[in-house]
Amino acid sequence: MPGIGPLEIGIVLLIVLIIFGPKRLPGLGRSLGSGMREFKDSVTGKGGDGDAKSEIDAPASETGSGDETAAEATRERAAKS
Repeated sequence: MPGIGPLEIGIVLLIVLIIFGPKRLPGLGRSLGSGMREFKDSVTGKGGDGDAKSEIDAPASETGSGDETAAEATRERAAKS
């Protein structure tokens, strides 16, 4: 039995277009792509979790007290405004 050819791919795409419509198709593709990217990042261990994990594992002496950190965040927000 031969593999999937261009005719079969075209038929599947036509059915998807009929089911979801042309307005929802770009959003569907975007969400599918972001889901695949998140899955790949979780499997390979890449992504934004590494930075957050290193901050959590850091000792309290390096991160500073909560009051100092809150004051610094307030100053940074005021500087950006």
